Amino acid sequence: MSETTTAIVTGSSSGIGLDIARAFLDQGANVVLNGRDGDRLAKAAAGLGHPHRIAQVPGSIGAAETGEALVRAAVERFGGVDVLVNNAGTFASKPFTDVTEEELDGYLNGNLKGTYLTTQAVVRRLREQGRGGSIVNIGTVLVDHALAGFPASAPVMSKGGVHTLTTSLAAELAAEDIRVNLVAPGIIRTPLHTGADVDSFGGIALLNRVGEVSEIAEAVLYLAGAAFITGHALRVDGGHVTGRR
Repeated sequence: MSETTTAIVTGSSSGIGLDIARAFLDQGANVVLNGRDGDRLAKAAAGLGHPHRIAQVPGSIGAAETGEALVRAAVERFGGVDVLVNNAGTFASKPFTDVTEEELDGYLNGNLKGTYLTTQAVVRRLREQGRGGSIVNIGTVLVDHALAGFPASAPVMSKGGVHTLTTSLAAELAAEDIRVNLVAPGIIRTPLHTGADVDSFGGIALLNRVGEVSEIAEAVLYLAGAAFITGHALRVDGGHVTGRR
């Protein structure tokens, strides 16, 4: 990355998204931050430093205007956009028959529709620029390897759509040198697990530990710059899907 690279990172006011934004900034890139809570987003931006290389766009990615505002901020502040990281979304465990219609709609809108709409806005701009670009989506290894003790059918279904969208767009956009990849995290230590003994999940991975947000950020940076990789889902799961200890 360099000072000429501009990345949009959705859901970047905390957790994985915040560390992804920090990683891009550490590499010298400009970053457009996004989060639903404007005050929380401003606090996160202040903590990152580098104010001259940060723009902030509060709003839910489930609304098309948020994606358009993210692109507009990247263009007006930094002259364009090169990378989109679709990180924003929600995820929680709940038994299948207890999931309400409102909760189901929330996962589909926030995780899948939001990713779709934001990507549309960015791809339109990438086409105008005519120099290609990189899109990295955040999925989950639970799409490939579910856990009986962690029922999460609604969020996993919505993330499954993100996995499928990644493959489809990689094929559709390849001729324009727009690469589309995905990072599939395993169990990661994030604010989503507040109040839970997250380390107790470490035993499901071959490496016998949970992951850290910095390890997801490293994978995102790699795929963002990997010029000969598209349509790939990179599992960052300590061997969760590969086998058992």
